[in-house]
Amino acid sequence: MIKAAQAMVEALVKEGVRVVFGYPGATICPFYDELAKTDIHHVLVRHEANAGHAASGYARMTNRPAVCVATSGPGATNLLTAIATAYADSIPLVCITGQVSTDQIGCDVFQEVDTTGAAQGFVKHSFLVKDASTIPEIMKQAFYIAGTGRKGPVLVDVPQDVQNTMIEGGYPEEVHMRTYRPMVKPNSLQIARIRKAVAESERPLLCVGGGVFLSGAVKEAIAFAEKARIPAVSTMMGLSIFETDHPLYLGMLGMHGVRSANAAVSRCDTLIMVGARVGDRAIRSPSLVAEGKTIIHIDIDSAEIGKNIPVDIPLVGDCRGILAELAEGEYPDNHRGWLDELAQVKNDVSTNPETLGFVNPKLFIRKLSDTLPSNAICVADVGQNQIWCSNNFGFRTGARFLTSGGMGTMGYSLPCAVGAKLACPDREVVVVCGDGSFQMMMAELATIVQEDIAVKIIVMKNKRLGMVRELQTKQYEDHQIAVDIGDKPDFAAIAGAYGIEADKCHTMDEAREKIEKLVASKKAYLLECNVSKLESTLNGG
Repeated sequence: MIKAAQAMVEALVKEGVRVVFGYPGATICPFYDELAKTDIHHVLVRHEANAGHAASGYARMTNRPAVCVATSGPGATNLLTAIATAYADSIPLVCITGQVSTDQIGCDVFQEVDTTGAAQGFVKHSFLVKDASTIPEIMKQAFYIAGTGRKGPVLVDVPQDVQNTMIEGGYPEEVHMRTYRPMVKPNSLQIARIRKAVAESERPLLCVGGGVFLSGAVKEAIAFAEKARIPAVSTMMGLSIFETDHPLYLGMLGMHGVRSANAAVSRCDTLIMVGARVGDRAIRSPSLVAEGKTIIHIDIDSAEIGKNIPVDIPLVGDCRGILAELAEGEYPDNHRGWLDELAQVKNDVSTNPETLGFVNPKLFIRKLSDTLPSNAICVADVGQNQIWCSNNFGFRTGARFLTSGGMGTMGYSLPCAVGAKLACPDREVVVVCGDGSFQMMMAELATIVQEDIAVKIIVMKNKRLGMVRELQTKQYEDHQIAVDIGDKPDFAAIAGAYGIEADKCHTMDEAREKIEKLVASKKAYLLECNVSKLESTLNGG
């Protein structure tokens, strides 16, 4: 006989979990007491949401479910933002929360909240465990649900008395769930239809989204594009699938995308979307885009196909296998005129003039990507910095771009980078954030120091909530309200207070030297960049 809390921890061991991100409290202490008896490394974050964001970064780089932990009440509600963020981008997490004792549920006792009810709209599945004997089976199901089909977060809420209950040991070898059977194997007839449509198309276009990463299908996507000689664009979540300089790649599409990608979407006659949600920021007028072209949509989740755009050839299944099969097909070499046409659009890009007296963030990010190793991981926060990175970071083979896409969660980047660096300790991990987003997460500098995590942090300081300021300028007659965040604090000084080496970059004349110093550092490093408050997300703007 063992405690149910021990069974929870043994489940993590059986699932190969090496790192857990969390913040303890009274109702989850039985679990923590058992966790201390294992070799699993616990990372103590400074806010529960950041436990989820760090687990997200870890999961995205390992492509396996990662684990975050919080206590009941405010611990659980703080974690909800991270759960919603993971759900929006289909990131596999197992989120464990403590709960008040079962006899106190519904009595409004100290730190009680209906965690599973609150999270109902943005979890793949949730469990409120009232029978301790079901813990092994529930934990097995949680990892299976999180990591299969369309991946996502699973919540396991366990009352304190349940954790302390004695149960039989043992962990299931297999999962048997009648109500959950994700479709992975695609319809071969539909694959044949796609091959035929591509072969007959004069102006085909491939659009890759985050699902390609989640499926582990990067090589297959590139192989298909190269075999069929199809130009490609990506959503924001699909950035770094193709090298920026790949001859077939045209950049990111959407309202913040580049002209070449959007022109290709407008002019193509066959659009093949793989692992993409067709969200409003990627395609704002789906019905108009669909006119006059064949739409092919490939996704693991049948609910996404046809939800936002009419589809001519739907295909449900794992895109890795589908793309591998498509790459084995034979295609006529009849797209040369189309490729030449798009090459001219790709080469017609606006320049980014120097901003006198300030750091030009677009040029800075280009210099940064040129200096970093080819397999660097760039983690962008939400706001102008996200768009500057999306359109100006030069991704090479092996590079990776991480950000919060669907939810657009400010404060995501630094904890995400913590998880990514722990998953890939031998790779450079660089955070690019604004002074607004950094102040939402800068307490995690303590986590970075405590764990000796060598992430590099770039804070674009324009003393504004830049994206909202830009929106107010363009759409609200420049009526700026609640966007001036002032000149304080001194971020380099704050980093120094934590014992982190830091510096400031005031102009582009200093940029190369400052970037080289940041990249050369073997420890955590923060660079504060002086950016004009009028800086735009538009290239050349």
